[in-house]
Amino acid sequence: MTRVILSGCSGKMGKVVASVIREREDCIVVAGLDLVKEPNSPFPVFAKPEEISIEADVIVDFSHISVLEPLLAYAKAKGIPTVLATTGYSDSQVKGIHQAAEHIPVFYTRNMSLGINLMASLAQKAAAVLGGSFDIEIVERHHNQKIDAPSGTALLLADAINEELDHRYKYEFDRHSQRKKRDKNEIGLHAIRGGTIVGEHDVIFAGHDEVMTLSHAAYSKEVFAAGAVNAAVFMAGKSEARLYDMADLVG
Repeated sequence: MTRVILSGCSGKMGKVVASVIREREDCIVVAGLDLVKEPNSPFPVFAKPEEISIEADVIVDFSHISVLEPLLAYAKAKGIPTVLATTGYSDSQVKGIHQAAEHIPVFYTRNMSLGINLMASLAQKAAAVLGGSFDIEIVERHHNQKIDAPSGTALLLADAINEELDHRYKYEFDRHSQRKKRDKNEIGLHAIRGGTIVGEHDVIFAGHDEVMTLSHAAYSKEVFAAGAVNAAVFMAGKSEARLYDMADLVG
């Protein structure tokens, strides 16, 4: 039985993760981490990582970027494998994640959906065939409460494509301020916010007289929660300090 510390347990995603875990027989939430303590919580909730007094096999974080530093400090001190599912990290925070992975096992991906990670792989294959002769645009759509833009998933897709193209492409986020023709070696990223859209992503390859589009739509947050829980069970018991991602989980 995998014992989970759930960071962000009182948030929207935290509640979905807790619900997914309750439906499984191979894991259990033994403690939560959140500034808000829900009444009648089935597990103890702590406000700060250093206050946690319960043993666990893995940490799952679906909280806020401000929690990252103290959470990683706690994980390193206790030697606990950690699954990071929060989005919107800065470049310096991502660097901190890589540094932490030199000391403990860390699972980090910008999107916990298996479908999105497959989409990234397909986008790489498409870029290998079409790159150079097709323009590449990424459009992402999310609910009106999402703070960061473009989404971490859009950047995941862009990075996967750019890796295939030897990092020759630059990212264009603000084309409306550009009074010039589109640069051939750029990937456009566009964010749409509205309603209750859970998450939709399109990768558009636009060529001469033809367009190919890869699309993914998530219809509930459970898609991401299930991925995080699968990652947690996978990471429990891992001892090798390195950065893990979805390729390790599905490979």
